[in-house]
Amino acid sequence: MDNQTPILSARNLHICFNLRGRVLHAIRGIDLDIYKGEVLAIVGESGSGKSVFTKSFMGLLDANGSITEGTIDYYGADDGKTIRLSGLKKEKDWLKVRGHEIAMIMQDPMTSLNPLKTIGDQIAEAVELHQHLKGKAAREKAIEYLRDVGIPDPERRAKQYPHEFSGGMRQRVVIAIAVACNPQILICDEPTTALDVTIQAQILELLKEMRVKYNLTIVLITHDLGVVANIADRVAVMYAGDIVEIGTADEIYYDPRHPYTWALLSSMPQMGVKGEDLFNIQGTPPNLFAEIRGDAFAPRNPQALKIDFVKQPPYFTVSPTHRAKTWLLDPRAPKIEPPAVVQRLREEGI
Repeated sequence: MDNQTPILSARNLHICFNLRGRVLHAIRGIDLDIYKGEVLAIVGESGSGKSVFTKSFMGLLDANGSITEGTIDYYGADDGKTIRLSGLKKEKDWLKVRGHEIAMIMQDPMTSLNPLKTIGDQIAEAVELHQHLKGKAAREKAIEYLRDVGIPDPERRAKQYPHEFSGGMRQRVVIAIAVACNPQILICDEPTTALDVTIQAQILELLKEMRVKYNLTIVLITHDLGVVANIADRVAVMYAGDIVEIGTADEIYYDPRHPYTWALLSSMPQMGVKGEDLFNIQGTPPNLFAEIRGDAFAPRNPQALKIDFVKQPPYFTVSPTHRAKTWLLDPRAPKIEPPAVVQRLREEGI
């Protein structure tokens, strides 16, 4: 990973949706650099804005959603030119980005595959569109991709249909189609949610292999911090449409600073103690139709300071790679230790 080379940058990004005359402020001023060759995990509860944020990279927001402020710039184009993604309006312009520059894997592979076409034809279609191979050459390339993603007997399997594959195998096929588009960035939206734990681990391992083989930058969206421990270089923690903490995977796991990150780590099943209830975060996320004052997490944070209810915290720098939006990092704040579960994680290196 080259830390000096962003492949995509978002600056002060705001995304709103109009719903029956009301405005939902889904993304609230995100600043983020994604670096070439890295695996960046974006974690947070359902509704925190993870999918909305990344769909904006591909022009896939619903018709009632739009970028109302800020910019998204993409630097990975073949001709070396910067593409201002936030400025693209026409579908023909987005078609140059989708697939070939930025590809996406959805959480349910069945909705991504055409039940009426063979697996081989669907991969060959991506090869023909993005690699300009035709006929037999495209079919041979499709079989090569099936082999790459670990499908046994790919020549025979290429002639089968999606319903003849298990869930894990279908997800491998979806990865093959995405990689066949030759993208620079691969966005994986909860790619293992519908799979059992053993298959989850296999798919994540496969993504690590594909990243190296095809020189991919991977953005992995998940609500489960436990999933990303072994694959992510960096982790961005999202809450209520903003990134509240970002750092290397080790910094987020072993030196987290935002109370919401503490709560997410405490909620991981592997942190449970036999005979005790698993930790759960009290309350519900804020109403994004309303203006949020102060720290959005304050009403759910038992250790919230008075200022948390009044003024939104800025980013405080913990290290050159680690920053968090919490008043606890202000030099004037009282020293509050993370919960025992987080301290145990740090001590035991689970």
